[in-house]
Amino acid sequence: MAQAIHHNRPVMHAPDIDPVALALGPLKIHWYGILYLVGFVAGWWLGVARARRPGSGWKSTEIGDILFYIALGVIIGGRLGYVLFYKPGHYLAHPLEVFAIWDGGMSFHGGLIGVILAMVWFARQTQRRFFAVADFIAPLTPIGLGAGRLGNFINQELWGAPTDLPWGMVFRTGGNAARHPSQLYELALEGIVLFAILWLYSRRPRPVGAVSGLFLIAYGSFRFLVELVREPDAHLGYLAFGWVTMGQILSLPMILFGVGLMWHAARTAAGVSAPRSS
Repeated sequence: MAQAIHHNRPVMHAPDIDPVALALGPLKIHWYGILYLVGFVAGWWLGVARARRPGSGWKSTEIGDILFYIALGVIIGGRLGYVLFYKPGHYLAHPLEVFAIWDGGMSFHGGLIGVILAMVWFARQTQRRFFAVADFIAPLTPIGLGAGRLGNFINQELWGAPTDLPWGMVFRTGGNAARHPSQLYELALEGIVLFAILWLYSRRPRPVGAVSGLFLIAYGSFRFLVELVREPDAHLGYLAFGWVTMGQILSLPMILFGVGLMWHAARTAAGVSAPRSS
């Protein structure tokens, strides 16, 4: 395993936190699951606050309903996405491990697909446009994303590449090298910064699809950048040019689709349409 050169400086060690927050006999409650719950509760609270804004078109009682289906989409889609995108061979050989989500192993991109399906269903049930639902939900998600990254940090998984930077950390699961605490980078960018961007942007009326487009652009860009210092999955490695990762390949279409979505939203709002052929 690659070793970082520390130049005789003190090296920080990632806090050694037991991933199990509470054990009651055979029942074990993991921090990872608790933090997912925190993310959903925060999303519900923020959703109720958005629903109460004048002219929102939403009822407070609808927030719990849609978040229930989104929770199912995140868990099922996130786990299946990880299984299919990152470790299909392993889980084909060990199918029962597919259900061990408390050990980590969730794919954001798979979870996004699950959330999209949940929003499609909810939009049809409530006779709303899909992107009207997506625009409402997008600003509620970063807190949950940040909570999930904190869970990765506690589990000491998905750490970064070796580094000599002063804030490099040694993870017990990553050998003796000081590494980028990439989970904390993502907590800051995908959680705090993304929340601030979307919450402030969505406070004013925006064309339908614009908030969703901004979410895709910002998240995809943040994830793409962090992947530059994040250790790739050992069984995948770099997929091209010695630096391209699976996370980047999955994020690039998000960015491009987000740009197209914002462009289309702006054109629609301005009343610009393609000329009709005679």
